[in-house]
Amino acid sequence: MIYLTGHWSFDPFGILALAVAAWHEIGLRRLARRSRPDRTRQRRIRSLWFYAGLGVLLLAVESPIDYWADDYFFAHMIQHLLLMFAAPSLIVAGAPWQPLLAALPRRTGRSVTRGVLAGGRHGGARPLRGLGGLLLRPWVSVALFNAAMLLWHLPGPFDLAEENQAVHIWLMHGTMFGTGVLFWLQIIPSPPFRRRMPLLSQAGALLGTNVVMIGIAMTLSIFVQGSVYPVYDHIPGITLPPFADQQIGAGILWVCGDFWAMPSMVVIVRRMVAAEGSMSAAVDKILSRGSARPGSWGWGRPGALAELRSRQHQADPRLGRGRRVRLSSVGGGCSGRERKPCS
Repeated sequence: MIYLTGHWSFDPFGILALAVAAWHEIGLRRLARRSRPDRTRQRRIRSLWFYAGLGVLLLAVESPIDYWADDYFFAHMIQHLLLMFAAPSLIVAGAPWQPLLAALPRRTGRSVTRGVLAGGRHGGARPLRGLGGLLLRPWVSVALFNAAMLLWHLPGPFDLAEENQAVHIWLMHGTMFGTGVLFWLQIIPSPPFRRRMPLLSQAGALLGTNVVMIGIAMTLSIFVQGSVYPVYDHIPGITLPPFADQQIGAGILWVCGDFWAMPSMVVIVRRMVAAEGSMSAAVDKILSRGSARPGSWGWGRPGALAELRSRQHQADPRLGRGRRVRLSSVGGGCSGRERKPCS
């Protein structure tokens, strides 16, 4: 029982988490004054996910998990899973962005929201929007997430983080959590951010990330003959052999990799079926044998409007001569601004 009740730490991070939660509540109340009751209720429900994510984050860095992670590799793997998967996914599902901005002083809050999220043209906002746009590109987010996971499980960086607390807390844990948020923003709806990754690409990202996790687990448990992390060798008072500890941690990575990937994949497949109307149509789309509805899996995908204009230009070359034609609907139709009536 001492393993669960003892060795809790109370550092400034817990105070920071409480301050963020209080700031979020202020934003929720301000938004509730100028929002419809149904929108307010939706934000309140999402806030429960956000607070759960903060709780999991505190569990990872304040609970005995953090204490025992210095002695046991398998405890460290549990901590990494909480930081990269559980906490970020809950926080992204909670969509705290708009309430946190709304809690800023009124004039400042409106200016920041308009400049960063609404696409304002203020000079100070352009660098932030450029960096945010780069990091939020779907495959950039996925690549950064997997790169952070691979990097911090290499023996050199891992041992460096264990021996240097600043590297451990700010670099290792910070990049794991930050890239986790970027990754899950591509999968989980989190207003006002829009998911730009099509459903089929989301499935590929989940599958590829799961393969990376299983590869790390197999390397640590099957493809090596001993412990690869010298920092866990010869720790006083630890009776669990380092290689056995490493194999247990690898098993946790392996099992939990399937545990988070499979439910996420089921949700994506259900979205595919809902978009196509049936399982057979979804399978046809996956195999590139069927004709899917325009934009059904890539709603809002970049280039969709350009593709539509290109098709209409091929059907009517007059569009390239400066004539003003308005696309009245995705499926086609006549517009009152056309020079000639539609045939």
